[in-house]
Amino acid sequence: MLPDPQRFLAVAGRRIARAEGAAQVVRELCRSVVPELADGAFVYLEDGRPDRSEPLRLRLDAAPAELGGAMGGMPPDTASVTPDGVLARLLRCGRTRGAGPADTDTDEALRELLGKAPRLPQGNRVLLAPLRAPDAVVGVAVFLRRPDREDFVDDDIALADALSAQAALGVREATSIPQVRPATALKAPDEDRLRYVGAATRRIARGFDTDEIVLGLCRAAVPTYSDAALVYLRDPLPVGDERPTGPAVLRLRRTDRMKGPGAEGLVWPAETMDDEQDDLDASDWSEVVPGGALAEVLRGVRPVFADNPPTRAALSELVGEDSALNGWAGTHAILAPLRGRRLVTGAVVFLRRPERPAFEPADLLVAAQLATHTALGVDKAVLYSREAFIADRLQRAMLPHSLPRPTGVRLAVRYLPAAETARVGGDWYDAIPLPGSRVALVVGDVMGHSMTSAAVMGQLRTTALTLAGLDLPPQEVLHHLDEQAQRLGTDRMATCLYVVYDPVSHRITVANAGHPPPILLHPGGKTEVLAVPPGAPIGVGGIDFEAVELEAPAGATLLLYTDGLVESRLRDVWTGIEQLREKLAATAQLTGPDRPPPLEALCDEVLDMLGPGDRDDDIALLAARFDGIAPSDVAYWTLDPDDTAPGRARRLTRQALAAWDLDDLTDTAELLVSEIVTNAVRHASRPIGLRLLHTDVLRCEVGDDVPQLPRLRRASPDEEHGRGLYLVNRLARRWGTTRLGTGKNVWFELGGPAS
Repeated sequence: MLPDPQRFLAVAGRRIARAEGAAQVVRELCRSVVPELADGAFVYLEDGRPDRSEPLRLRLDAAPAELGGAMGGMPPDTASVTPDGVLARLLRCGRTRGAGPADTDTDEALRELLGKAPRLPQGNRVLLAPLRAPDAVVGVAVFLRRPDREDFVDDDIALADALSAQAALGVREATSIPQVRPATALKAPDEDRLRYVGAATRRIARGFDTDEIVLGLCRAAVPTYSDAALVYLRDPLPVGDERPTGPAVLRLRRTDRMKGPGAEGLVWPAETMDDEQDDLDASDWSEVVPGGALAEVLRGVRPVFADNPPTRAALSELVGEDSALNGWAGTHAILAPLRGRRLVTGAVVFLRRPERPAFEPADLLVAAQLATHTALGVDKAVLYSREAFIADRLQRAMLPHSLPRPTGVRLAVRYLPAAETARVGGDWYDAIPLPGSRVALVVGDVMGHSMTSAAVMGQLRTTALTLAGLDLPPQEVLHHLDEQAQRLGTDRMATCLYVVYDPVSHRITVANAGHPPPILLHPGGKTEVLAVPPGAPIGVGGIDFEAVELEAPAGATLLLYTDGLVESRLRDVWTGIEQLREKLAATAQLTGPDRPPPLEALCDEVLDMLGPGDRDDDIALLAARFDGIAPSDVAYWTLDPDDTAPGRARRLTRQALAAWDLDDLTDTAELLVSEIVTNAVRHASRPIGLRLLHTDVLRCEVGDDVPQLPRLRRASPDEEHGRGLYLVNRLARRWGTTRLGTGKNVWFELGGPAS
């Protein structure tokens, strides 16, 4: 598998998308795949069928000469696809397949395609990748690996599948837009002109963001309509109905020009021409001066020829006074404003070389169509980007800004939004400190991808925080969340996993509401999918939730996640869970049985299992390393609520701190324990609990049966009481109070880095 498949796919995809014509698309596909993904590749393309009822004929389009020596002969130049054969069935399926003993259909399809002459590598080192566009099969690619290289794995097949699909679209586009020779560009009858406009505007409309829309315009215009094109957009682009202030500034977003033979006259001499270079001699920035020539042209909205002094001045103002493009004037240059729904968002310049036929008046209508569709597309892309940005910020604002640092457990988290087409979801995670040094771990997923899902997520997370503060059992928390979801609406459903970890008892209590089960990585490297009752999703109503209590040994790691990590259109959820379990086990082997893998690195390794097609949903990942608290570091007593309790609490505290070699904290700890126990004695009617925990800090907890929480206040000089919490606040590192189902708990911490 490649070390960085996401980056490889992005770079290779851009190279294929920039290709012009079917031959260059195929060439870029092979250049992208070899040698990173494969050691060799060859491609067959459709040889053209006047009648679609005839069998599909393929011709060899790209095959390096050295491939013949490796295969014992070059692949045949042509191949005919039998309509009812295995090859035809695999091409119609449209998915990349690996050869080998596990897939005899692929071997049979390769024999149909190549005959008996070629010698192919053994094992799963051959991929058959159909080039299937949305409406037709346009060819097939074959990727090979040497015998001394490892087999193709599922992630490699997914990469090849994604690149082949993109190459198929490129080949289809190259044959769908009429390729009129630039020398006679669009001097065809009006029906050809209309056919071109229809194909070009469809290509522009397929763009999803601003860059794709501008790229679609340039690829549609050059070289069919013009020899070169420059696209300027406002910076910043106006959003919706907002009215920009100050002079408009246009920034050059993209240039494109005719390449290859016959392109030597485009600004540079032949020896400087480079097919990888698209830049033209034009200014990167242009300020639209109010009342200037460019401002007047943009205000006019309609495309114009640069055939008179005002329009030539506007072109010069746009591309720069020193630009060589100013020599292309008259009817060889068209300046077309890009006007959206309300505002001019930019301008595009179409150019033809002087020796080529000039633009005709009818070409101004073509330019107007291209500019209008581009401007409307840019408008929509900006609005969508703005909405997606706001939704993404809203969702992230509702997630925890940072994780707490509870005693006896270390936490790490990852959150990844889905693909750009659906970035707004309802996944959330939380870690909530509970009384008694416990911590609640929560992961949930609201169904759907919309602003509504994100809003429901925020409400459910807030409810979960409130319920956790009441220290309710996990099954009760899910029950109340279920009621809250039903109050929000009949279609508000979510899955949730609620785990409470006690570092003193080294146990976890788990309740599940239709969520994928957690995975426990044991200290020795063994992985286990915890058997917890699945439960029904939150929002179904009328369902009882069940909690189970399980061992959580010190050094173990619990992984909570949403289904986006283990489920996609390429695999079902249980297959993904098994792959996740195997990934955890493999990662644990890297550090050995005596040392668990670092928590942050473990999260990164888990996310590396994601392939190119595995980002259909948001992903929330919460990992908890259970360090626990050793029994020797815990001291617990029960005190009767009488006048002797404060003195006994001081003596017990002194003895425990001496045993832990914390004599420097003894005086402060005795004073604060005495103050809190004294306050409890004044109000409690049942025995008082005193617990000391020795970790990186000294934590003291005093529990009683009185639900009213004490409040910090400043006592007046003549008052006899009210100074206890003031002392705690001044001397303790941290302190707090928590209401329990049977009373309250007051705690403070001493020592540590801040002491």
